[in-house]
Amino acid sequence: MHRKQIAAALTAVTATSLLIAPQAQAAGFAQQEIRWQQCFDPAPPGTERLECGSFTAPLDWNNQNNGKTITIAVSRTRPVTGTAKTAIFTNPGGPGGEGRTLPLIYLDRQKLSENAEIYGIDVRGTGASSNVTCGGFDTFGSTDPRDRSRANLDLIYGGMELQAKFCQAKSGEFGRYVTTEQTVQDLDLLRQVIGRKKVDWLGYSGGSWMGAYYATYFPKTLGKVVLDSNTDFTGPWQGVFGDFGMGFERRFRVDFLPWVAKYDDVYHLGKTGEEVRQAYERTRAALSRQPVTLPEGTYYPTVLDLTLAQGLYSKYSFDFAASKLAQLAGTAPAGFTAQASYPDAPLATQLAILCNDMQFRGDRKFLERDAAADGAKWPLLGYYQIMGPCAYWDRPNVRLKHPTGKGVTPTLMVQSVRDPATPLEGAQRAHRNFENSVLLTVNDEGDHGIYGFGNGCVNDIVERYLIDGVTPTKDLSCPGVPLPAPGQQQAGPLEKARQLAAQLGW
Repeated sequence: MHRKQIAAALTAVTATSLLIAPQAQAAGFAQQEIRWQQCFDPAPPGTERLECGSFTAPLDWNNQNNGKTITIAVSRTRPVTGTAKTAIFTNPGGPGGEGRTLPLIYLDRQKLSENAEIYGIDVRGTGASSNVTCGGFDTFGSTDPRDRSRANLDLIYGGMELQAKFCQAKSGEFGRYVTTEQTVQDLDLLRQVIGRKKVDWLGYSGGSWMGAYYATYFPKTLGKVVLDSNTDFTGPWQGVFGDFGMGFERRFRVDFLPWVAKYDDVYHLGKTGEEVRQAYERTRAALSRQPVTLPEGTYYPTVLDLTLAQGLYSKYSFDFAASKLAQLAGTAPAGFTAQASYPDAPLATQLAILCNDMQFRGDRKFLERDAAADGAKWPLLGYYQIMGPCAYWDRPNVRLKHPTGKGVTPTLMVQSVRDPATPLEGAQRAHRNFENSVLLTVNDEGDHGIYGFGNGCVNDIVERYLIDGVTPTKDLSCPGVPLPAPGQQQAGPLEKARQLAAQLGW
C-alpha cells in the first residue's frame, strides 16, 4: 500500500487578460463539442445514465497559441426527466483522484439526481485524461520512517530526491503544467463547451482546494459551491499536509481504538483502547523483525501503518482495518479480502500539483527535524512526509492567485470534527479567511467525505442549497452517524470512486 492509497486524503498569471476575459481567451477551444456516448457497452446495472466524452484543452493556458494540447476525459449523468436546473461539477480529491465515476454515487440522491446534470472529471494528469507518470516509481513507505538512524535517513531522503527526479523526468514537459492554475482553466473551458453561463461545484478533500481556487479565478461563472472535508485552502499545501499526522492520530485514538476494544469478542486485541494500541505496537515491532507475506502482498511495519490509516477515512472501513491488524497479530482466522491497488497517474498528478503549485519551504535538515517532532507527537503517521519530494522539485514559475472569498458566491463548507485527512483546524482557518463562507460542522463524526454518505441532516442542507437555492445565513451543525457494528461496509467518495472504476474496468 502506497501514498496514493491514503491521500486522501491534500496566481498572478503572466497573461492577466486570461483572468479578466476567460471566455475571449478560450474562444477557439470553446467552440468544440463533446461527443457523448454510453460509457459501457453493455452497461452494468446502475450505470445506464452515465455518459462519457472528452474535450481538448491547451497544454499551457498562458501560451495557448503554441499548438500543444491535451485531452480531458469527462462524464455526466442526465436528470431523469425534463431540463436540468443546474450543472454540477464534482471532484473526489487527492489531488489527482479520478473523477469520472463519482456521478454514479449520487444516483440514489433523488433530489440531486433528478434536477441536475452531474459531471465527473478526470482532471489533467490522471485517469483517462492526458497522463503524467512517475514511471511506476514510488519510494513512499519503502523503509520505516521511525528508524532515525543515519543510514535509514539517507534511504528515506535519497528516495524522496529520486521520486522527484523520476516524476519530473517521466512526465516530461507536461508535468510542468499540471497545476491548480492550469486545471481551473480546464474546468471553466468545460463550462463553456457545455453552454452553461454558470455551473455549481461539489468537491471533497483536495476538491475543496480546487473548488476554492476555481471560485477565486472565475467568481462570475461559478455558482453554488459545496466544499466537503476541507483543506486549509487559504494557506499553502505544506500546511495542509503538515496537519496529516495530527488528524490521523486523533481519529486513531478517539474513534478507532475504543471501537476495536468494544468488539474485543470479535477482534481479540484488547478490552481498552490502550490495550489495542499496545497490540498494534507489538505487531508492528514483530513485523519489523519478520515481515509477513499474505496472498495480497508482504506486510512490513509501514504497510501496517498505511493499512490502518486507510481504514480511518470512513467508519465503515474500521472493520477491515481491525480485521487485518488482528490477522497480523495472529488472533484472527484467515480469509480476508486483498487491498486494492491504484494506477500511477493519480500519484504523479498529486505530486505535480503539490510541488508545482507552491514553493516548498525547507531542505533535508528541515524534513528530518519536522518528521522527528511530528512522529514523537503522532506516531501512527507523523513520521511520514507525503510532500517530501517537493523539497527536491525543479519547480516551474507558478504564482497562484490567493483565495480570499471576495466576490465569490456564498460557499457551504461541510466538515466532520475528527476528519483524519483534512482536520477540523484547517477547515476552521479556511472558513475564517474565506469571505462569505458558511461552516456546517458535523459533531461526533470523523469520516472524510460526508455529503451523500448516510447523514440525513447534511444531505438535506446541501441539497436545499444546491437545488433549492436556500443558502444558510450562519454557521450550523449536524450530528454525526454512530459507528457501525463490525461487518457493515460503506466507502467514502474517493475510495468509492476508485472502487467503481476498478469494478467497471477503468
